[in-house]
Amino acid sequence: MKFGPVVPGDALGATSVHSIRQGSLVLKKGTVIGPPEVAALDAAGIKHIVVAQLEPGDISEDVAAAEIASKVAGDGIHVDRAFTGRANLFAASPGVLVVDKDAVDRLNRVDEAITFATLSAYKPVVAGEMIATVKIIPFAVAKSAVDEALSGIGKLLLRVAPYRIHKVGIVSTVLPGLAPKVIEKTLKITADRLAPSGAKIIAERRVPHDQAALAKALGEVLKAGAELAIVFGASAIADRRDVIPSALEAIGGHVEHFGMPVDPGNLMMIGDAGGRPVLGAPGCARSPKENGFDWVLMRLLAGLPVPREDITGLGVGGLLMEIVTRPQPRTEPEPAGRTIAGIVLGAGRSSRMGVLTSCSKRLMASH
Repeated sequence: MKFGPVVPGDALGATSVHSIRQGSLVLKKGTVIGPPEVAALDAAGIKHIVVAQLEPGDISEDVAAAEIASKVAGDGIHVDRAFTGRANLFAASPGVLVVDKDAVDRLNRVDEAITFATLSAYKPVVAGEMIATVKIIPFAVAKSAVDEALSGIGKLLLRVAPYRIHKVGIVSTVLPGLAPKVIEKTLKITADRLAPSGAKIIAERRVPHDQAALAKALGEVLKAGAELAIVFGASAIADRRDVIPSALEAIGGHVEHFGMPVDPGNLMMIGDAGGRPVLGAPGCARSPKENGFDWVLMRLLAGLPVPREDITGLGVGGLLMEIVTRPQPRTEPEPAGRTIAGIVLGAGRSSRMGVLTSCSKRLMASH
């Protein structure tokens, strides 16, 4: 591509690199120069204009962006018309975004003129949501660079996996001290969490925090047609031999992975029973705020596998914001608005209370 200043008469068919405003002349950046533009430039007394001109083997920014976008877009994606060197890609239906990161990286390393950006892999998206964009930096790019960028790239580079699971079973275990309203709130939050996928709770049980009772309840919700089961334990899973994993194994299921390098969300169990996923939910799943539970749940609802290597690869970026429902905050809050100057300890018959009171008054006066 040729780039630089030319006299207006030599700019025919070229693209204006900068906007020009002089007198009554308004020429916007990106305008393709035709005879009317040349006449207007001459009338305004413009001696030179900076333009970009295609050379043999070049293709324009819009053509290049459109070609790349149409090639990388897989199932469930709509490509908008390219404009100013940009082609945007949108979700055609709700689902989970699947991205081949290695392929995206290879495409972006071919030539600095070609860029491709996407949302995070496995992000839940809604219909009409922008999920990626192709942007060609200059006004034109060598076709050979575009061909190289697209070589070996298939439709699996970017796609929206539709939600496939629509029937969910919930089992809540109960211990003394767990208020029924906690379970009711958890069910509502879970229903709201499932709503974007179109999934609904079709079976629900509440049983003591006991292996036999839980195993029976799990079997019941699966028999009722649940395609995925979630267990909310009254007590968090502490070990693979704990109540929830043991109950899953008692009905012939197995634990695929326990624990996750995401906080909140560490104490999650992912299992399987007869080909249907079973989740032992961490305590943070009772909160509506995003946590590690969401990352796994939405993938499973889209029928996507969540293997152990994917779980163990979530550590970078896995430290999420603090949520108020955590029973043990990571940092002790400082007393608001005051400083502790001293501590007075007393025991016995309080016969020295007068002395202690006098001491405390002197401490207060000194601060």
